[in-house]
Amino acid sequence: MCKDCGCSITDHEHHHDHDHSHDHHHSHEHGSASHQAAHETLHHNPQLNDSKTVSVIKKILDKNDHEAAHNRAHFNNHKVLGINLMSSPGSGKTTLLEKLADFADFKFGVVEGDLETNRDADRLNKKDIKAVQIQTGSACHLDAFMVHKGLHDMPLDELDVCFVENVGNLVCPASYDVGTHLNIVLVSIPEGEDKIEKYPVMFRAADLILFTKTDLLPYFEYDIEKEKEAARKLKPNVDILEVSTKDENSLKAVLEWINFKRKHR
Repeated sequence: MCKDCGCSITDHEHHHDHDHSHDHHHSHEHGSASHQAAHETLHHNPQLNDSKTVSVIKKILDKNDHEAAHNRAHFNNHKVLGINLMSSPGSGKTTLLEKLADFADFKFGVVEGDLETNRDADRLNKKDIKAVQIQTGSACHLDAFMVHKGLHDMPLDELDVCFVENVGNLVCPASYDVGTHLNIVLVSIPEGEDKIEKYPVMFRAADLILFTKTDLLPYFEYDIEKEKEAARKLKPNVDILEVSTKDENSLKAVLEWINFKRKHR
């Protein structure tokens, strides 16, 4: 039972059938919308940096952080490890999850974020992975309110891990706490070098950096050791793994990292 809104995260029929209070509806819908408005103000109107605007934005972002803590409490109550997957589009987040399902010794679900379509969730569902799609519309990231909405349809009692596959974007998702315990950031070889140095906020937020599509290294001018060095300059203690979905051992290494975090959380 949510202490903030009174809803039940795991009672799905109750969630869909009960009469929502005005406060519940306001918190989930308008909170997320106003959060996005604040984001657009910051990114598209940087000249609006007067004290009144900053105060309003801070208030809205504080509400997001409060909701994120609320989501984390749900994960904790159900003994579920929450992991936020972030990267640019096309780095291989959904494919990674599909392949991990073939070897995972734990049960996981996915809250899937995209601007439009249900394609990624459909792909995961075909692999018997419980996936809930959140369509963000114009929002270039998930926020804690959107994730909370997705958790209503996620059977947390049946899961060990819940991934939040964030919207493909190396900028905004890094700044928004969605209530997970860990951040995994993917960067693929075809994206080219310098992504880590160009987007430092994202990689400072990472607990694990996955260099993906490493089977393509022979075909690209990509100094992976140099990129690892750049990552550790930003965050010396960050964990780093190389992954190819064609390499079973590299996938198992990711699962070992997740299991280690499950046991030592």
